[in-house]
Amino acid sequence: MSYAIIGFGKIGHALAKAFARNGIEVAVATTRAPESFASDAAAIGPQIIPKTLAEAVKADVIFLAVRFESHPDVAKALPTWQGKTIIDVTNAYGVSPEALGGQPSSKVVAQAFTGGRLVKGFNHLVATVLDQDPAVHGGRRVVFLASDDDGAAAEIGALAENLGFSPIKLGRLSEGGLLVQARGNSWGQLIFKDLVKFA
Repeated sequence: MSYAIIGFGKIGHALAKAFARNGIEVAVATTRAPESFASDAAAIGPQIIPKTLAEAVKADVIFLAVRFESHPDVAKALPTWQGKTIIDVTNAYGVSPEALGGQPSSKVVAQAFTGGRLVKGFNHLVATVLDQDPAVHGGRRVVFLASDDDGAAAEIGALAENLGFSPIKLGRLSEGGLLVQARGNSWGQLIFKDLVKFA
């Protein structure tokens, strides 16, 4: 299984650190040339591999850690996302419900990534918290996952555990997904909740 993080801002850095902590290789990419952020990647660890967007999207599992408004540009990188799992880490804060067609923001993202399996996750924690070791006081930091594809949710749940987190599945995008999404000037009820699960 190969992994990539698209977007290398604060959230992208935090995700990369989680991979590095666990010795798991991951590609990182932005719309810029890999040389422009190679030293940043190297500073995190040798498992963090800078790539072009075109190279990074060849991965099996892709973390979408860009601004919500940028997701259509990433989606254009491939004609079909068949066989790939996309983890939607975006937050559509400031995007009106009308602009989203009244749908959860993750549904809008899922429609852009034709053929892909989408899981909403890793987006409810601020970067400074996501950046920390998820092992806390003998427990593990919770990440929420929502998806219309149970197989994809299980796959990303297993990855979350490998990264040291405790995944909690919230059900489908139109139900649980609403609890961890932003739209307009509102945040879902579980956004920013820093929870730790014991055993």
